[in-house]
Amino acid sequence: MNVIWFLLIATSVVFSIINNRLEEFTKAIFDAAKQAVEVSLFLAGVIALWLGITKIIEDSGLVKHISKFFKPLISTLFRKVPKEHPAITSITLNLLANFFGLGNAATPLGIKAMRDLQTLNEDKETVSFEMMLFLVINTASIQLIPFTVVGILSQYGSKNPNAVVLPTIIATIISAVIAVVNLHIFKFFFEKK
Repeated sequence: MNVIWFLLIATSVVFSIINNRLEEFTKAIFDAAKQAVEVSLFLAGVIALWLGITKIIEDSGLVKHISKFFKPLISTLFRKVPKEHPAITSITLNLLANFFGLGNAATPLGIKAMRDLQTLNEDKETVSFEMMLFLVINTASIQLIPFTVVGILSQYGSKNPNAVVLPTIIATIISAVIAVVNLHIFKFFFEKK
């Protein structure tokens, strides 16, 4: 991978010299680096905010009420996970973070959910079906309001940053349904063998 990056950068430098645009190339590099830092700080703030909110929700006991609300859905999807297992809460929090478009903040919650699911896994060297199902749903990331995307679009001056909401809802629901159906199809065929 390092070789590919080196070749891309070297090619860009060579072509900027050939086209007599070295100054523009240098300016573009520094502008892009500045934007990368700004976006990283913005996303770090979103993650910190969401993790703080989830900690408050967890400490207040609200997470148990939220988990109870979503428990029928989560229990239907994850049939082999006991209803009172901590994995239900971890999965719920992760899915809620994804639901509100806070995918970066959902990552630590997803890791916790996978650790909780691993405690139920009989064969620690392989991935259980529940772990695969969680990974598929998490990757599909059903979103109601993609706060991160709306925030980035607003930051860069979009006139209508909310225009992505409906397409995001449709695309993520379709991708989640297709992913779960495909996983069950693969399970059906591979369990027969």
